Amino acid sequence: MDYIAQFKKEITLILLSAGDSTRFSKQNLPKKQWLRVGQDPLWKYLVDFFLKNGFENIFVVCASKELKFAQNFFPHIVEGGSTRTQSIQNALSLVKTEYVLIHDVARFNPQIEVIDEILSQALQNPSASCIAPKVQIVDTLYHQEGFYPKREEFFAIQTPQLSKTQVLKVAFNQGEFSDESSAIKALGEQVCFAQGSPLMLKLTNPCDLAFLKAPKPQQEVFVGGGIDMHRFEVGKQMVLCGVEIEGSVGFEAHSDGDVALHSIIDALLGAIGAGDIGEWFPDSDQKYRNADSKALLREVVDFVMSVGYEVINLDVSILAQIPKITPYKAQMRQQLAHLLKIPLHRINLKATTAEKMGFVGREEGLCVMSYVNLKFVDWSLK
Repeated sequence: MDYIAQFKKEITLILLSAGDSTRFSKQNLPKKQWLRVGQDPLWKYLVDFFLKNGFENIFVVCASKELKFAQNFFPHIVEGGSTRTQSIQNALSLVKTEYVLIHDVARFNPQIEVIDEILSQALQNPSASCIAPKVQIVDTLYHQEGFYPKREEFFAIQTPQLSKTQVLKVAFNQGEFSDESSAIKALGEQVCFAQGSPLMLKLTNPCDLAFLKAPKPQQEVFVGGGIDMHRFEVGKQMVLCGVEIEGSVGFEAHSDGDVALHSIIDALLGAIGAGDIGEWFPDSDQKYRNADSKALLREVVDFVMSVGYEVINLDVSILAQIPKITPYKAQMRQQLAHLLKIPLHRINLKATTAEKMGFVGREEGLCVMSYVNLKFVDWSLK
């Protein structure tokens, strides 16, 4: 099998992980590619599987919003497109090898025996432009027009699929396709099949988690802190913790200046290692001018949840000489619980004056410090 081992080193592997997981994430779960296996996302778990089995040239395709964050785990990340075909084309532009092996991260249990058979067939049949694994359909089939096709005539096509790189580039220029074999077949090139495996299941709906035989998420706690401060601006509406505050001053800022929500955003991003608010919503970008900070926080919370975390609790400290915070505390806590999608009892809000000291004591502005605790979503309990 030395020739197979050498062939693996000469192949580029593309792992597709840019999907939006619409059906899966509706159940308050992360995107399936970001489910944690131990401490790694599922896509990184598969990267390690292929590295362990001899593949050296690997690209992972991720959604554009996840690009920088994904590079914390693996350096060779490619920005995905709006469709599977576009994502593959983006990655293919970087491929320099004769063959490319493409695998969907949703197919979480690849079998090395199947992969080796695919490579063996390619070596034995160099005229084939694509080799894909297939499995016999075992269920009775029913057509919407009212008849029952013969199931013996049908097969399900799986991934990974091995293709000749240059042929695949041409094939995908024809339009959108659900996989490589159909694109290459439409081009009139030869497609061959290897025996797939019923073990190579695809994670599509939450019920499929029952088949994910992998280490459960590690029970770690991630702590993040955020601090922000703004000077006052006369004649502007003050918004703090998403609540409008009566008075004659607001905050001088590019957005609505909700200093509390800004500190919470930084705390969340800090806990997962995803940068800071300035990187996400730069004040040089006019689309964030007078932005509603609640919308910015929702975007960050959705991202945090989509990449595999859930918020445990939040602790906020407001340092303000003015305005008086106590009359608004209850409303603020309710707003924060709603924005972070956690129970009210997990929100703590404290306020203190500066005893007339510093810029806060001189009533020139205020400062907010926030701390959050996060943990991995435990998919094994869903």
